[in-house]
Amino acid sequence: MNIEKKDLEKSQIELNIELTVEEFKPFIEKGAKKVSESVKVDGFRPGSVPYDILKQKVGEMAILEEAARLAISAKIGDIIKNNIEGDPVGQPKVDIVKLAPENPMCFKIVLAMLPKITLGEYKNFNIKARKADVSEEDVNKTLEEIKEMRVQEKIKEGEIADGDKVLADIQMFLDNVPLEGGQSREATIIIGKNYVVPGFDKNLLGLKKSETKEFALPYPKDHHMKNIAGKMVDFKITVKEIYERNLPELNDEFAASFGLKNYEELKTNITKGIEEHKKKDLNLATEKELLEKVLEKTKFGDLAEDLIRHEGDKMLAELEQTITQQGGKFEDYLKSIGKTEDQLTLDLLPDAIKRVKVSLMIREIGNTENIKTDGAEVDSQIEEMKKYYTEQSATNPEAKKALEHLGSPEYRSYVKNILNSRKTIDKLKEWNIVE
Repeated sequence: MNIEKKDLEKSQIELNIELTVEEFKPFIEKGAKKVSESVKVDGFRPGSVPYDILKQKVGEMAILEEAARLAISAKIGDIIKNNIEGDPVGQPKVDIVKLAPENPMCFKIVLAMLPKITLGEYKNFNIKARKADVSEEDVNKTLEEIKEMRVQEKIKEGEIADGDKVLADIQMFLDNVPLEGGQSREATIIIGKNYVVPGFDKNLLGLKKSETKEFALPYPKDHHMKNIAGKMVDFKITVKEIYERNLPELNDEFAASFGLKNYEELKTNITKGIEEHKKKDLNLATEKELLEKVLEKTKFGDLAEDLIRHEGDKMLAELEQTITQQGGKFEDYLKSIGKTEDQLTLDLLPDAIKRVKVSLMIREIGNTENIKTDGAEVDSQIEEMKKYYTEQSATNPEAKKALEHLGSPEYRSYVKNILNSRKTIDKLKEWNIVE
């Protein structure tokens, strides 16, 4: 077997392999047997059709193609192991170069590789830890949100007043043309809330059930829907129902409904909850600052396109999942920003490249510092995930699918990489963040 190795651009390696006639011969025999298993020939059992008869029945190339598939499958692992230094990315691309009777069989393998990484300084940046301060305004805002959860509503006769809830049919027009996605039936409007278009809710004050009002308002210039940002939009609103809303008072009785002693205990619990949430957000912000500083000091070889493409696809899937979880449709989102899926993927490429670099950088630091995760840690993490997905599986089909993959070697490797990355980031924070 002759193997030639060639370095390609974008961190790719090409291997050209030639199997001699003698080396390929056993695979032709196996290929013929495999093909004959699915061919019916009178007088012969499946898998026992003589080569010459089989060749007449299916054509010799069908046999050779199956032989080539078997040969590549048998040889590719050892070929890569014995001829490649470093870490391949994704699946190898295999093409048959030469396949003909009584000739050597030639094929090539192209592998994307992790790029060469040269670490710079990654210790002693002395980044100041951010402190979580909780203001009275933060607490009051949360209290108002909790009050909203306990609101009592009843149908109201008469005019719409401040604080009422209104169900209304909404039609929106731009230059007298109905806006796509701008029509809603029995939409909920709370009078006195801040809406995307300032003054929208106030235009309904004084209306009664079944009444219709038309008015125009300018959309904010920074609105994400570029087709209407900064433009005057016409609204046609028909009132379907009006509700009077009674919010509970913030007192000891209200706190008792949550199993607490008094109102002060409720405020204390809310303050702690906000503080924990802010700490988490600030820790993430500090972590991001740290990783960006380390990234500035790190040098990379060419990134394989497969790496970037995979990360871009992953980011697109994450965005689609977020929009779906919020009750939206990805197709509607694409329409609202005026882009196709391919155009959005291109927009995501710079962030995809950055995410790939950060991931590779963390991996390299972990290897340099000999940061390891043992099997027991992986087992423990997978066990926790099993419990979570088992609880979710009764109502969530995706959780059932996830359970099926938890024990696979690929998933164990994935979990190990995640834990290694987390440990490495924790070490980076230990080396670089000061109180």
